[in-house]
Amino acid sequence: GRRRREAAEEEVEETPQEKKLRLAKQYLEELRQLGESRPAPVHGAVLGYSRAWGRVLDSPAHVLLFLQVQPPDPARIRVLRGHQLPVTCLVISPDDRFIFSASKDGSLIKCKWEVDSGKRLCVVPGGKKGTEERHMGHASHVLCMAISSDGKYLATGDRNKLIMIWDAATCKRLHIFTGHRDAVSGLSFRKGTHQLYSASHDRCVKVWDVGENAYVETLFGHQDIITGLDSLSRECCVTAGGRDGTVRLWKIPEESQLVFSGHQGSIDCIQLINEEHMVSGADDGSLALWGLTKKKPLVLARQAHGEQDAQGLQQPYWISAVAALRNSDLLATGSHSGSVKLWKCGEGFRKLEHLLDIPLVGFVNSLKFSAAGDFLVAGIGQEHRLGRWWRMKEAKNCICIIPLKQKTRASSPESPGSS
Repeated sequence: GRRRREAAEEEVEETPQEKKLRLAKQYLEELRQLGESRPAPVHGAVLGYSRAWGRVLDSPAHVLLFLQVQPPDPARIRVLRGHQLPVTCLVISPDDRFIFSASKDGSLIKCKWEVDSGKRLCVVPGGKKGTEERHMGHASHVLCMAISSDGKYLATGDRNKLIMIWDAATCKRLHIFTGHRDAVSGLSFRKGTHQLYSASHDRCVKVWDVGENAYVETLFGHQDIITGLDSLSRECCVTAGGRDGTVRLWKIPEESQLVFSGHQGSIDCIQLINEEHMVSGADDGSLALWGLTKKKPLVLARQAHGEQDAQGLQQPYWISAVAALRNSDLLATGSHSGSVKLWKCGEGFRKLEHLLDIPLVGFVNSLKFSAAGDFLVAGIGQEHRLGRWWRMKEAKNCICIIPLKQKTRASSPESPGSS
């Protein structure tokens, strides 16, 4: 009894700062013990710092791998055909084994494209508007999708204001969320949870609990349609606000938001690089690199994909898709300029260096890196995912798997440059 009273007194006297410090030390000790008992990482796990294109500290033991990306052989780029209309979005399963994709044809080829074989494993056909309850698939353009970090749930959003939840393993539809008043344009699961964030052309962000099939709350702030959304482990998400010219960070528990501005055109795509940095692209051709502590871009690359001659006027190619290898300094951008570009973030995320171009014809509507960073997947269409401003007849509506060659060199924690 005396010990319990003493423990209670200590707990009362502990300040919030002291409690945070104690818990942090406890967590670091657990990581240290895990690192000692964990086997050495195998090739394919991206770890450590790379001057060429990667900074990922995934191992508590801080075993470093130095990687260098090389231009892929065009003959080794695999093309997966199946969608009749432009591919609008795609995701890769957490184990890098499957690709889920969707398009303007309303059909959801969701389970699955097998990465190794390129085989199409499942097709969920669409139906007519208003028949979603009777049919398995969507009845309009699918604009966005997300997969939970445990690979259990897949979420898809369409122009008919609906969010559908699927069992990623069986292709079975589990639930339909309604509540948005316009097209659903962005989805993201909070990492490590089944909390789902959605963004819409109705200018709001909604929070859902997929495990409980429950609506949680709605957040307001954007002055124009929201065109993209992303999140990581923290209970927050970032959104691109189209022509309101802002990127916003939403702090869910506080019901507050931080507003970032720097693009001159419509901001069409966004992705978090890590918990402190993000990248966005706009139809003015600019590519912006942001730190969450600064309201202006750390770097703004104008005309990142060059210019086009549109009806006698020189206009920049729109940035239609961005991707980041999580917790690294490797980025990819897509447009309809005829290539996907790879970029390297400079030290402190204050520089952008163009690495190489990967030839691809068509509108690059979606880009995703594999978790291991050994391939990049692009969703290609004859049209932009949000409209029909141009049509490229020579393009194919397809999915491209682009291998990324790597040279690796392991480094011990004691080696120069390790941290």
